[in-house]
Amino acid sequence: MSRRTKVQGTGAVGKAAKAAFVVVALLVIAAVALGLGVIALAERYDRPTGEVADEGLSFTVGQGESGSAVARRLAQERVIRSELLFKLMMKARSLEHSLKAGTYRVESRMSGSEILGMIAEGRQVLLRLTIPEGATVRAVALAAEAAGVASADEVLAASGDAGLARSLGVAAETLDGYLYPDTYLLPRDAGGEALIELMVETFKRRVAEALPESASLSPQELHERLILASIVEREYRVPGEAPLMASVFSNRLRIGMALQSCATVVYVITERQGKPHPSRIFDRDLRIEDPYNTYKHPGLPPSPICNPGLTAISAAIRPAVSGYLYFRLVDEATGEHYFSATLDEHVRAASLAVKPIGR
Repeated sequence: MSRRTKVQGTGAVGKAAKAAFVVVALLVIAAVALGLGVIALAERYDRPTGEVADEGLSFTVGQGESGSAVARRLAQERVIRSELLFKLMMKARSLEHSLKAGTYRVESRMSGSEILGMIAEGRQVLLRLTIPEGATVRAVALAAEAAGVASADEVLAASGDAGLARSLGVAAETLDGYLYPDTYLLPRDAGGEALIELMVETFKRRVAEALPESASLSPQELHERLILASIVEREYRVPGEAPLMASVFSNRLRIGMALQSCATVVYVITERQGKPHPSRIFDRDLRIEDPYNTYKHPGLPPSPICNPGLTAISAAIRPAVSGYLYFRLVDEATGEHYFSATLDEHVRAASLAVKPIGR
């Protein structure tokens, strides 16, 4: 082969290589341009729709609802711009079957990807439920239903579940008394069992933090102190008097004297008999035959009569040391009581007092 032929051949290869390079470069540029276009398009369709009101809206994901169904409803309600893009984002993150059921608050400025992240992480709307000190289980159940956290029947069933009580380490057939009074934040329809478990766990944590000596009590001993605390809760009005009241009841228990707490009589009337709260207690009420009537039956009642707060629980675990066996309300306005060690002194104080009936 001549030298001229070789040179011509080499030139042809170079031209072909250049042409291939140009083609590849163009394809790369086209791919980049296409990618940028896709990204721009995705960003456009991921933006807020502008259809959500400034105050936002609630969106509920049903239990077991598919990702496709959620995307469809979001698009139909104009919460997202593109059902297809939402589905693609779910697929890219493997979330098609991982969306959390619940009720969510969609804000007006939320993009589709932000909405997806919120639902995937389960950042639900939280409802506020406040339980006051001294609330009965029935009051807790009604408050939970009113707040939308759980139905009253669910709460009552969970609080009376002996198996649940055992699993939570409670030495009782029900969880009466262990539902710690506090403000709770829960998702809508959290359910009775979830609420009860949260309240009991809060009780255990708060008592352990405030009263470390409670750890030395057996579950049965703690339960007995809690029954006492529930009575103190319904009797005291001035927090500083709670340990003295606990001492009165503890002294009576020690000598086998009936507790004679009017709060237990009120409990019988309102919770056991389902009657309105009485404005005053009559002698006939003290004679009601019921195991919770501490005028008729010595010792502690069968279970707590309410869910006490930390003041009453602390008083029952740390009662004052005293020789008192009686107390009587002497100032209706301030809620102060007169404490005495003898019946004669207690009777003499009657001229100063108005008979208490508990809260």
